[in-house]
Amino acid sequence: MKNNIHPKYFKTKIKCACGSEFEVYTTKENISVEACKNCAPLFIGTEERKVIVGQVEKFLKKYKKKS
Repeated sequence: MKNNIHPKYFKTKIKCACGSEFEVYTTKENISVEACKNCAPLFIGTEERKVIVGQVEKFLKKYKKKS
């Protein structure tokens, strides 16, 4: 193997805008993120789902088999 071709790895704390921190090994020394696994709506289950009334009925009407 060749020497001095691999990047240096650091044990880094990733800091989120919500205040949580966690450690990982990476090639960057400082990492700041806007959303993490603790505050992103996808992970904590608070994602809003907009349900249109009659959406299923509209689908069934459109693709109903004709006799």
